[in-house]
Amino acid sequence: MRRLKAPTSLLLSALGVVAFLLAWEAVARSGLVPARLIPSPSAVPAAFLAEFGRGTWQAMVMASLSHYLVGLALGSVLGIGFGTAAALWGVWDAFQAWVVRMLRPIPAIAWIPFAIIWFGVSEGAASFLIALTVFWINYYASYAAVRGVDKDLIELGYAFGQGGLIARLFKIVLPGALPGILSGLRAGLGQGWMTVVAAELFGISGLGMRMMEASGLLATHIVVLYMVTIALLYGISDFLFMQVQTRVLSWQR
Repeated sequence: MRRLKAPTSLLLSALGVVAFLLAWEAVARSGLVPARLIPSPSAVPAAFLAEFGRGTWQAMVMASLSHYLVGLALGSVLGIGFGTAAALWGVWDAFQAWVVRMLRPIPAIAWIPFAIIWFGVSEGAASFLIALTVFWINYYASYAAVRGVDKDLIELGYAFGQGGLIARLFKIVLPGALPGILSGLRAGLGQGWMTVVAAELFGISGLGMRMMEASGLLATHIVVLYMVTIALLYGISDFLFMQVQTRVLSWQR
């Protein structure tokens, strides 16, 4: 299948967004659907100015960022650590295999009761739920990446005196697994934002809580505003991470 050139692809993507917004605006203005159910896109900028003017938007963004970043950091570090350990040591892999298979299918939202019991209705509870989501993504990405390192490289390392555990890990295994590990980090970055809303549904200050407040008042234009905010925050964080990833993996070119 022939790929489109970058300018053409970008233009078509922009046209797709414009067409989507125009269709949305047309449906909202047609009167076929009550405005409280589907707000028009043109109502969102006014909602932003109102929320920003009251300082609500800034406060909600900062609140979500605080527990998102904590959860992202914890989940990433622990996921990479446990995934790497399981891939390197067969005894540990076998020891924790059934526990992992039992816990992995449980979605983060199912842990909300325990999050409240353990941490109360606090940022700690939200960070815990986000960390859970991010943990499993990084665990499996790191596990697969480390297991996929070329065995010939490891044998070559032994031949050049890099057979020690620390030397083998930091000079051969992790550099070889780095592309896969970074892919896991990027996936966790996005999934973490998806978990933010669920983590804030039970009253923790942030974007999700504000969306629930607005939906209770049928202020759907405010709900859409914060949906767009989450999408933009994810887009910015993903773009920045891609720049870092490109620099770190420049040796692959």
